Amino acid sequence: MPAHADDRCARFRALLMGGACVHPATVYDPMSGLMAEELGFEAGIFAGAIASLTILAAPDRVLMTLSELADQARRVTRVCALPFIVDGDHGYGNALNVMRTVEELEAVGVAALSIEDTELPQPFGGGARPRFCSIEEGVAKMRAARAARSNPDFSIVGRTSAGAALGLDQAIERGRAYAAAGVDALFFPGVRDAAEVEALAAAAFGVPMIIGGLAPDAVSRDWLAGRGVRLSLPGHVTYFAGLRAVYDAMRTLRETESFEGVAPASAGDVARWSRAAVWEGRAVEHLGPAGRG
Repeated sequence: MPAHADDRCARFRALLMGGACVHPATVYDPMSGLMAEELGFEAGIFAGAIASLTILAAPDRVLMTLSELADQARRVTRVCALPFIVDGDHGYGNALNVMRTVEELEAVGVAALSIEDTELPQPFGGGARPRFCSIEEGVAKMRAARAARSNPDFSIVGRTSAGAALGLDQAIERGRAYAAAGVDALFFPGVRDAAEVEALAAAAFGVPMIIGGLAPDAVSRDWLAGRGVRLSLPGHVTYFAGLRAVYDAMRTLRETESFEGVAPASAGDVARWSRAAVWEGRAVEHLGPAGRG
């Protein structure tokens, strides 16, 4: 049975407070969560871009509603004990909307939530360059997020992409402000190289870091751990590999009228990931011998 939400929160917080760095699995539905759990991933991440593709088949332009995001997260937590962080974007509005976002996502059993300081969605005439709220508004959102949680182990992660758009000094300034506001970790997506990690580490924020952008073989996890990084998001290649596999299998059938050369998941794998044995036992217990599949 899936872990209680409090246990997920405690395990995620232990990762943040520990001395190791892990790669989180990209989780977007119940099956991907169960696969990650089976493979021994310590944590997962439900990213905004992946959520938009999965739920809406749309690019990451903040088109989802909070309820759509929370519903999909609930589908994962009801079957999967893996602790995972959800990308809460800008909290779907101002600081009060952030509080509602925290309440809803904490209620469905996720372990952590990131809130960013980008102005979302893109305004009319805003151009391609991302725009950021003031540091004061960012701080207000982080404080509101902390005030809204009911479980103190539910992790609030302050996220800023200012490094790529405004320069690393601005990212550091914002990171320090959000750390002072009481976030449990800082998330810096778009980190380009080891030198930027060194600069972030030298800022001595006093809270653990999550980074995104570095390829998994760019630097070792031990090296990152020594610089205060607890999660390193290496991109969502697994998700896009899955999309490619589905498309290629469909194309093979369409063009050749066969599945020659397609390597599907085995019946045993599907049975394991879908918990067929659990449901078989329930059917026999509650429907009698005739309920056996």
